[in-house]
Amino acid sequence: MSLAQITEKIRNDAQKEADEILSKAKAQADFITQKAGQECDEIKAGFDARFEAERPEIMKRREIVANLDVEKMMLRAKRDLIEDVYRGGLAKMAELPKDEYLNFCASLLDEAVSSRDEKVTVGAGEKYIDREWLAAYNGEHGSNLELSEERADIAGGFILVRGRTSIDCSWDMLIKVLQEKQESDVVKRLFPSE
Repeated sequence: MSLAQITEKIRNDAQKEADEILSKAKAQADFITQKAGQECDEIKAGFDARFEAERPEIMKRREIVANLDVEKMMLRAKRDLIEDVYRGGLAKMAELPKDEYLNFCASLLDEAVSSRDEKVTVGAGEKYIDREWLAAYNGEHGSNLELSEERADIAGGFILVRGRTSIDCSWDMLIKVLQEKQESDVVKRLFPSE
């Protein structure tokens, strides 16, 4: 046998062996792919069955969460409506005609004054309580109240100050106290079906 024939035979044998190895590898890859496909199908079927079994519970949970969200929104809307009622009350108090406003402030002073020499602090936008009105009040009631130079951040009314003690008779505080005392009645009137 010649060298060329030996080389050709080696080449043919190597090619044959390589084809056999490739064929076995391809068969093994096909087997692994088929087995993996079956396992995927089994896993998917298991998940599908589990999802179908849990579906009612999942839907029930979603419904509960949705209902809670709706309840939160309704509660927020009701809370806002209640706050609007009290904001409206505060606005009405600020819009009282001068005589009613000052008569109301005089009756508040009658209740709040104790030593008759307190300072009266009013809001920055106060229209009616001034030195002249306070002098007239002092003359009628035998008091010596003074209008403070300081201004408070209040919507109306006044804060009576003596030393470190103050009595807040501002519209803001009166509405807050009223809200604490009567909010349940307001809720009943606004939402009678509940």
